[in-house]
Amino acid sequence: MVNAISLFGNVLSRYKDNTDIFSDSSTISLAEITAGDFFLCVGAALVLGFLISVIYMITHRKEGYSQSYVLTVIMLPSIIALILLLINSTAGALTLAGAFTLVRFRSVAGDPKDISYIFYAMATGVACGIGYIGFAFVFFIAMGAVMLVLSELNFGGSKSRHMTLKITIPENLDYQGVFDPVISRYTNFHKLRRVKTTNFGTLFELIYAVDVNEDIDQKKFIDELRTLNGNMTINLVFFKYDDKIYES
Repeated sequence: MVNAISLFGNVLSRYKDNTDIFSDSSTISLAEITAGDFFLCVGAALVLGFLISVIYMITHRKEGYSQSYVLTVIMLPSIIALILLLINSTAGALTLAGAFTLVRFRSVAGDPKDISYIFYAMATGVACGIGYIGFAFVFFIAMGAVMLVLSELNFGGSKSRHMTLKITIPENLDYQGVFDPVISRYTNFHKLRRVKTTNFGTLFELIYAVDVNEDIDQKKFIDELRTLNGNMTINLVFFKYDDKIYES
């Protein structure tokens, strides 16, 4: 035991005497960042963030957008650029950029295109943060032009919309085949996915997957269904977007 303590003391004294070890850890410093570098990189990132937000608002002018999301897109590139400036290492910057991809978005699931704008802003911020201002602007122009053209052409858009139809009926109503004629007239496709009881078994809820044409009169569609279910609740919900509900 005494020998072990003595050995540990000798090793510790050797490390204390070795001034190079302690001097290395205390004298390591990042390369100096001039005020010009800071304002150029962060300013360029802020400008690009603002321009990306403008493109986002243009491409989402029909379906609408959140002001908080627009402000986030503006701030994100400059925040990332500053962090990468402080790291001041290309390898470290790329490592941090990889770490950003592991961030989990814990808000309510939204349009996947919104998440792509987050990465769009992050990519420009990374480029500005590691000093590639020209590449950042070229990337912004190329990607922005592509997004604007695809949005105007409605590329990938479908004439029918995938929706979920929820019909509430009383427990004494035999629902088999009752709603099919009406649903068939207003949709290209429909399928009964689930039937469940609600309100302690006094009501049934029929859940259909439907493809609804854009040119149909949704109110007339719902009114015809209401005459068959006793004027009870009907929900017409965009697939995976419960915030967009047509309810009667």
